[in-house]
Parts: sequence; structure tokens; C-alpha cells
Amino acid sequence: MRAEIQNTVTEINKSLELLRQRLDWETAPYRLEEFNARVEDPDLWNDPEAAQKLMRERQTLVDAMQVCSSIETDLNDNIELIELGEMEEDDEVISEAEDALKALAITAAEKELEALLDGEADGNDTFLEINSGAGGTESCDWASMLARMYVRWAEKKGYKVELQSETSGEEAGIKSAAYKISGHNAYGWLKSESGVHRLVRISPYDSAAKRHTSFSSIWVYPVVDDNIDIEVNPADIRIDTYRSSGAGGQHVNTTDSAVRITHHPTGIVVTSSEKSQHQNRDIAMKALKSRLYQQELDRRNAAINEAHENKGDAGWGNQIRSYVLQPYQMVKDLRTNFETSDTKGVLDGDLDGFMAATLAMNVAGKSRADAQSED
Repeated sequence: MRAEIQNTVTEINKSLELLRQRLDWETAPYRLEEFNARVEDPDLWNDPEAAQKLMRERQTLVDAMQVCSSIETDLNDNIELIELGEMEEDDEVISEAEDALKALAITAAEKELEALLDGEADGNDTFLEINSGAGGTESCDWASMLARMYVRWAEKKGYKVELQSETSGEEAGIKSAAYKISGHNAYGWLKSESGVHRLVRISPYDSAAKRHTSFSSIWVYPVVDDNIDIEVNPADIRIDTYRSSGAGGQHVNTTDSAVRITHHPTGIVVTSSEKSQHQNRDIAMKALKSRLYQQELDRRNAAINEAHENKGDAGWGNQIRSYVLQPYQMVKDLRTNFETSDTKGVLDGDLDGFMAATLAMNVAGKSRADAQSED
């Protein structure tokens, strides 16, 4: 077996070992037996919510076990094919098996990263807010570019994207936008994107063709699960209706259908302007509860809390990532130092490398913190 393919096999085995560790492979069959016994209990569905939760947990375990088994089977099958091809001097069989192993290595690495998404709300749908910062029209245009980038990313993941609200810029782009992104682990992947994003480019709005720096901020927070009860005191909120300024039909733009909810104790403000007033009220209230839930998660998770506290204004000194289009092309995350020169790919939604690097960094930091607490 060629050295390159041997290295590929080694990487697959490493991913497989980490997947098994996260799953606690030795106890997994016994946990599945326990789930199966509980599922057969005729009284299970007396409490539908508890039953659904149990079924989800069981399916998650089944899926994880199947992933490990599938990777192991594919790995062994292709190694055997290579050995058989070498014995029979069949280059075509060897080549096909090697290609299959390379593809399997990519799949195993992706599954390894997904296994790290085990936070309390990582599996939830998510809200994503974009706000233009310092830079006027330039930043409004940059905010619209970011909106397109995240929509492209979500669509590549097979996620559902719903525009919740949007405020247009005075000359171009958007001042702000809010999206709901639905799909497995949507919040887990996107949570690392919260922060200020900085763009450097030759301005298309500057007749002198000078280089400009623009800022926009991203805020990501999970959609509250139906089983999580968040109490909102009616006396703590103010609900305002106003005329939508975003894109929409005639009804949207000529009636006070948009809704803004202000939560006085925290200063949180949420809006929705894309539906009827009744629907906008429901959407905004759900967004408020999600924001309050995010605050509770922040208190439990020191790393996330620090990231949000340090996010600051959308301007100099607070950015998490720089997108440089002029005088050279480079996108660099300032937390992990992960970078790429494929700026077009990034702006078209190729963000997994950045998210994976931040996720791995956070997991490593958590592991070090756990080890120190044990000492």
C-alpha cells in the first residue's frame, strides 16, 4: 500500500477512534438495549413529550452507532480491495479503492466534527442577526454581502432559511437583517460566527477607487426548543407596531404590520416585519425568548459568555475575522489564525473550515479547563 494511502487510513482510524470515544462505544449497545426496553413500555406515550424526547435520544444513539459501523466497514472493505488488487496486479481495482478511501477520510473528518456538537442547544435551529457598523453605505453593502454568504452556506447544508426582518440601507445594502435557519446542528455550527466581521476592499462607491474598511456584526442565538419554558413577564416588555421598510408586497409596506418588542430588564430589542402583524408578534416573541435563553447559556458557558461580552461595537479592535480583497486576497480568523486566499469561495458560503477550526479550539479549551478543575 502506498505511503499516501497508508496515511489516509491512519487519519480515518484516528477519526473513528475519536468518534467511538465521544460515543463511549463499549457501553453504547447496552444503552441501546435500555432504550429499546423503555420504548416497548405500553405506558410510554402517557407522557407524549417525554416519549418524543426518549425517541429522539434513541435515534441519536442509533445514528451515531451506524456512522461508526459504516466507516469501519467501508475502511476494511477498501483495504481488502487494495490488497486483492495488489495480489492480482489490477491497477483499476486499486485506484477505485484508493479514491473511495480518500472520500471516506473526508466523511470521517466531517462526522468527527459533528460529534463535537454536543452542547445543550447545538442541535437546535438558530436565529442569525446581521447589523451594519462603522462605514456608512460601505458597511450596509458589506452587511448584504454577509447575508448572501450565510444564506449560501445554509443552503449548501440543506438548511431552511427564513427572512424574519430586514431594514434597507439608505443608498445600498442593508442596515440590518434577521434570519431563522432551520436544520440539525444549525446553532452548533453557526454559534462561532458571532462577532464583528471586517472587510477591506476598493470601494465600488468611491469614484477615486480608494481602499475602504467596513464593519458589520453577526449575532447568533438558538431557537428555543418547545420543551424549554422561558417565562416572560408581560410587565417587562413593550410591544410597538410600525410600518415595514423592508422588501415586501403592498400590504407589508403600507400598514403597521411590523412588530418590535423591547424587554426592559435586559434592553433586548427584537423585530419582525415579513408577515402579518399577528405572525410578526409570534415570531418576535419567540426571538425574545431565544435571546433570553442564550443569556442563560452564556452564564453556563464561560467561553461563549466571554465572546459575547467582548464583541463590542462593530468597529476597530472588535473583529473576529478579516476579509481582505485589496491589495491581496485573504480571509483570516483572528481567534484561530485559520486563513484562506479563496475569498470568492468564502463569500459564496464556504465557511466550514473556519467553523471547524473554532469548534476544535473551543473543545480543546474546554478539555483543558476540565483537566485543571480535576487537578
